[in-house]
Amino acid sequence: MTPRLTRPSKPPLIKFPPQPVGTAHGSMLRGMAAPHPNPHSHPHSHPHAPDPHHDPSHRQTPGSSPAAGSHNLTGLTTDLHGKLDYAGYLSLEQLLSAQRPLSRPEHHDELLFIIQHQTTELWFKLVIHELRAAIGLIRQDKLEPSFKILARVKHIQAQLLDQWSVLATLTPTEYIQFRHVLGPASGVQSHQNRLIEFLMGNKDRRMLAVFQHKPVIHAELTAALEGPSIYDEFLRFLSRRGLPVPKDVLERDVTQPHEAHPGVLAVFKQVYENVHQWWDAYEMAEKLIDIDESYSLWRFRHMRVVQRVIGFKRGTGGTAGVPYLKQLIENVFFPELWDVRTSIGA
Repeated sequence: MTPRLTRPSKPPLIKFPPQPVGTAHGSMLRGMAAPHPNPHSHPHSHPHAPDPHHDPSHRQTPGSSPAAGSHNLTGLTTDLHGKLDYAGYLSLEQLLSAQRPLSRPEHHDELLFIIQHQTTELWFKLVIHELRAAIGLIRQDKLEPSFKILARVKHIQAQLLDQWSVLATLTPTEYIQFRHVLGPASGVQSHQNRLIEFLMGNKDRRMLAVFQHKPVIHAELTAALEGPSIYDEFLRFLSRRGLPVPKDVLERDVTQPHEAHPGVLAVFKQVYENVHQWWDAYEMAEKLIDIDESYSLWRFRHMRVVQRVIGFKRGTGGTAGVPYLKQLIENVFFPELWDVRTSIGA
């Protein structure tokens, strides 16, 4: 007789108590609704018994904490009549009304073009502010405070470099539709960019002619042309510290760009090969190479974006355009700081 098959009985279900979130079991239940507690699951439980995991201090009372999705505005100043507010402090009315497209009908992308260059000029203003402060500190033999300043300049340069990607969204087809409204206006006429070049040491008296129609700006640039650059001041500092900076370098015509000098190279070779003895000079040299490199990268990006947008057309200011910008890329402010890398250990 064939034995009768019987269905095996189900094993009894084992009920685990709810696990708090964060335990081995509870972490798997995040996002799931917790089961309603059974008041009869424990012989001593009571439906109104206090929850041992509940902190009564976190209980929400009217006005004590915001509802989900809202903000606690306790203490917010709302009466600003006759007081300085955010817009007033930043002169936003003047700032935000300074974008005046000239294309008619107004081209959508002209606002991008204007804001791109206006924000660049704002960053230039801060770079000038910082470079002048650094030069003043070097004159006082205070190198260390200038390190933070020059590190800030490097971060500003990173912002300037990155924002070229915004202008690169402007296509040739779009730009050609409003380029004519610029007339002879061009970035080569940026007096702040020229001032930065002079403060860093790239002197060129011929560029003053571009600004002769603006006497105040012309005078400011002339003063920067005739004053020592940040590199000149650094070399003078090294001389005061006892390093053999050549006399002809210290007494050179500062209206001319600095040219590489073997005596200055020898000084930096000594600094780089004796870092512990000349740590502050070594650190300063690296800060300067940072901003020199960043400037070269900015120039390269500038050239590429111009080439992307207008190709090899001449610049609106009369320059050769891309060929003019390309020749600037190889310019360096501090030649011995680049050359010393080849000389170290040789």
